[in-house]
Amino acid sequence: MTSAASSPSPDLRPLPAGRNFGLLTAAAIITSLGTNGALIAAAFAVLESGGDAGEVGLVAAARTAPLVLFLLIGGAVADRLPRHRVMVAANTLNCVSQAVFAWLVLTGGAELWHMMLLTALCGTGQAFFGPASEGMLMSSVSGEQAARAFAFFRMSMHGAAIGGAALGGAMIAAMDPGWVLAVDAAAFAVAGALRAFLDVSHIPARAPGGGLLADLRDGWHEVVGRPWLWAVVLQFSVVVAVVGAAEAVYGPLVARDELGGARPWGFALAAFGVGTLGGALLMMRWKPRRLLLAGTLCVFPLALPSAGLAIPLPVAGLCAVMFVTGVSIEVFGVSWMTALHQEIPEEKLSRVAAYDWFGSVAMVPLATAAAGPVETLVGRGAALWGCAGLIVLVTAGVLFVPDVRNLTRRSTVAKVSVPEQARSSADTEGSVGGLG
Repeated sequence: MTSAASSPSPDLRPLPAGRNFGLLTAAAIITSLGTNGALIAAAFAVLESGGDAGEVGLVAAARTAPLVLFLLIGGAVADRLPRHRVMVAANTLNCVSQAVFAWLVLTGGAELWHMMLLTALCGTGQAFFGPASEGMLMSSVSGEQAARAFAFFRMSMHGAAIGGAALGGAMIAAMDPGWVLAVDAAAFAVAGALRAFLDVSHIPARAPGGGLLADLRDGWHEVVGRPWLWAVVLQFSVVVAVVGAAEAVYGPLVARDELGGARPWGFALAAFGVGTLGGALLMMRWKPRRLLLAGTLCVFPLALPSAGLAIPLPVAGLCAVMFVTGVSIEVFGVSWMTALHQEIPEEKLSRVAAYDWFGSVAMVPLATAAAGPVETLVGRGAALWGCAGLIVLVTAGVLFVPDVRNLTRRSTVAKVSVPEQARSSADTEGSVGGLG
């Protein structure tokens, strides 16, 4: 349906180069290199300390639980304070927590509560960093080239994930996981230094508000007034939860029991990174007219990794599945960012991003913590097939929302200013039809 309405664009013009965009891209590459290896390292640090599936799930849940607690506050703070300062503070917290985690693992003193506490601190940093980063990125580009800029940014970030995941798996196979965590700490330090030089002078001064709660309420109204927005947020509250359980808990266990250890799982994650690179390249040229229809159709393949682990597929087959999934999620990701950039006023970007992130991570702690008990109750294979089925079910349900099927790309994007909002609140709180 979508391909009939659009075709690959031959637009190969250079991206609008900007200092902020360059700094954001460079910093994202650095942190992506470190973080993708560290996620593998954290899981295997638990396993090598004698932990089981339940303890791997608890540590994974400890990373995401603070996101649920602090994301909305982080979004409101990022729309009030200079966003680059929020990002640097969050990177500093992540650097310190990962450095301590690395030291404890390397010295053999890491206990379960240590790992849970330190990963929780990382999650807290991410709760403030994510909304500020997304708002900063969207405010750094404008015009018709925004979608290409988002695709290029994501291509750069995920390109780094290829090396990060493969290097992390190889390092864990050859040495202590603590060294991978130490690399992640250093990456946060360098990225934070780069982000300190971001320029926020182009962002209009915020109008005086009624306090943090008023800001949160304003962001909530922005979300619930747009059916396409809240529908996709609800969809991803389920999708991200089950994908997190499958890949953070079951994936390392399948790799250990069926595939030969950390290295094959690192290769599978690297294949996902290659797929995201290919998807971003595709989206630099392809401009689907129905943004969310194209994106939502590409969420269905996210069920494939869970199914592949349930079988389980050999390493080559699992890598192929992860590659397809990577391509698909980039089509969704770029389409989603373009829709937000097109429809959401600049001064509300971080708050809306916070509600978006909140929906995506709200169920992750429950899902990852429950992964071990569910495996014990029904078996690992049945649990993984259940993950795949849930993804298909909720994604099919979103397609019944008319605005998801009908939201279209505009040739130009006119951001709504604060005074214009006051004159016509219906323009900012109405449905997609009112904004088109």
